[in-house]
Amino acid sequence: MTEDSQRNFRSVYYEKVGFRGVEEKKSLEILLKDDCLGILPPHHESHAQVMMYRKEQYSDVLHALEVIRFISDATPQVEVYLYMHRLESGKLPRNPSFALEPEDEVFLAIAKAMEEMVEDSIDCYWLTRCFVNQLNNKYRDFLPQLPKAFEQYLNLEDSRLLRHLKTSSAVSKLPYDLWFKRCFAGCLPESSLQRVWDKVISGSCKILVFVAVEILLTFKIKVMALNGAEKITKFLENIPQDSSDAIVSKAIDLWHKHCGTPVHSA
Repeated sequence: MTEDSQRNFRSVYYEKVGFRGVEEKKSLEILLKDDCLGILPPHHESHAQVMMYRKEQYSDVLHALEVIRFISDATPQVEVYLYMHRLESGKLPRNPSFALEPEDEVFLAIAKAMEEMVEDSIDCYWLTRCFVNQLNNKYRDFLPQLPKAFEQYLNLEDSRLLRHLKTSSAVSKLPYDLWFKRCFAGCLPESSLQRVWDKVISGSCKILVFVAVEILLTFKIKVMALNGAEKITKFLENIPQDSSDAIVSKAIDLWHKHCGTPVHSA
């Protein structure tokens, strides 16, 4: 059995015996040890040396940005991460005041959320970079399909609610970028977000669909009382935070209900 399948097996086992979220809670904190993002080699004896290389690479890129005066002490840390990522990708513009691309906004949102989970700036940069690369590479063909999957599963769970969204002309204007491109960064608090990202990192971006569906189901009464796409979208972009843990737990239940026990199921 591979390490990834064992990780998912443990997660499912804990949930079945009532310890939901045990596997996810500290997942991002141990990723550099467990390393399912490809940051470290499979042989643990090599980790210290590779981490030294990563720290040196981080320092070199950071120094390069300082030398060309692209950053200063006043530059927000998440923007530093973005410029480092752009420099390493060969996409650094000539001027620091460049207009942000949509993909830059996604990177910044994920980096900001990652900052709340990881204390060390070097770890934060590498985790953010590798997480974004996973979204852009592994899930590139799947992410555009998620809005349609969301509509499909919401119809199965509550067709009346979906009809209301269609009547309000809201289906095409829902915050899909916030949900599926930013993976709920800026929508869910850190404690809940960790559990969702654990599933994404472990091999399934479809969990994002079920979190979105469960948000609609949880706030059904509020959404049904709103008329007009703008009002519905505005509410969904700023949902109350106190229900987040319950939403994620129920979303995981939906995920298992419709997908069985997914292992590397995109």
